Amino acid sequence: MQRVVKASVMVDGMVVGKIGRGLVVFLGVAQGDTEEDARYLADKVCNLRIFADEAGRFNRSALDIDGELLVVSQFTLLADAKKGRRPSFTEAASPEQAEPLFNLFVRFVRDAGLNAGTGRFQQHMLVEIHNDGPVTIALGSKDRVS
Repeated sequence: MQRVVKASVMVDGMVVGKIGRGLVVFLGVAQGDTEEDARYLADKVCNLRIFADEAGRFNRSALDIDGELLVVSQFTLLADAKKGRRPSFTEAASPEQAEPLFNLFVRFVRDAGLNAGTGRFQQHMLVEIHNDGPVTIALGSKDRVS
């Protein structure tokens, strides 16, 4: 995810999602991901304190600042480029498995109280990001501490 001052996503020359201050979340769904993974990541994204307070410290979350989210599906996050010269995407969930979890993640974020725009699943998208900082943080549902 990236902290932004604004961002938008276009498909076929039309803006399909647009936000002001908040976060752009590039969401990759892996084989074996579950509803619990979507719930965990949505909670983490909504509550991670990466916005500055008056002292300039990362003490505010997207919820605290009434931020917005732009969620973009991105299976290429699951790329494995260790071998050869062409990335492998075998770890990525099939579109039939990934799209419902993508939609569930968006629903969890909206249920938490954030305005969330999206790109279009399985479409070629142009994403315009005005990264704030820049601040970019990688999160994974399998990285959580018990």
